[in-house]
Amino acid sequence: MQALAFGAPVALCVATRRSRRRDLATCVLQMWAYLAAYKAPHDDPDTQRRRVHVDYPARIDRILGFGELPSERLQRALSRSGPAGPRWRLIDRILVWAHWSWFLVPHGTVVYVMLRRPDRFTRAAVMTYAVFDIGASVYWLAPTAPPWWAASHAEPPPSGPVAVRRMMVEYGEDFWQDGWGSLYSVFGGNPLAAMPSLHFATSVMATLLLAEVGPVAGTVGAVYTTTLGFALVYLGEHYAVDLLAGAALTGAIRRAAPYAAPILARAAGAVSAAEELAHGGT
Repeated sequence: MQALAFGAPVALCVATRRSRRRDLATCVLQMWAYLAAYKAPHDDPDTQRRRVHVDYPARIDRILGFGELPSERLQRALSRSGPAGPRWRLIDRILVWAHWSWFLVPHGTVVYVMLRRPDRFTRAAVMTYAVFDIGASVYWLAPTAPPWWAASHAEPPPSGPVAVRRMMVEYGEDFWQDGWGSLYSVFGGNPLAAMPSLHFATSVMATLLLAEVGPVAGTVGAVYTTTLGFALVYLGEHYAVDLLAGAALTGAIRRAAPYAAPILARAAGAVSAAEELAHGGT
């Protein structure tokens, strides 16, 4: 399945001549392949659950939080509840929507670079989708639970129980009402894919790519990424260490880029040669 999925962008590049439309379609197919890789480990949830790592991120986060999980500390300080359930304040809504808007940010950044600096598009796309694909491989090798899952599904780990709400889902059920179930089924798919945080990793990459286009775009990206990072921890979606790992992944990919460039250039040349052959050398 993975071979077929990741072969689709290559097949498109051989079958059609390069154009802006083909570039966008290639990115779409790449994300289709990523989603297949992201969701596939959860096709067998029982096996995945037997392999899941629950304790180590909680242990590290308690060190980072000076004895308490940052998510627990933030939710106790900022969230509000009443007799009828959670009371959603403006800060809650902003942070939830910052989380939901992430689905557009990495790809929107690639499109923005294409429009503003077409000469940087190929590099921006490769760097962005490398973060997605390498992160997905970690989800296969070491499925890791987020704090909300540890709080609601796992046995109390040796480092102590996790008491974290999944506020994004609570707000989604309240805001979208009956439409929440079908909406969440589209964007969910693998609850044990938390380490590293690709929400944060891809947003950090987006910020760096936007900064290369211009200072205003880079500032907008930095503000969004900072807001998202806070939201992910506050809403119970990620441990703080997941974010640190995501930032480290982005940094490693950028540092490795000059060394990988010759290999990728040869691969691109092979695809271009196959394209020429498929079109009769015209």
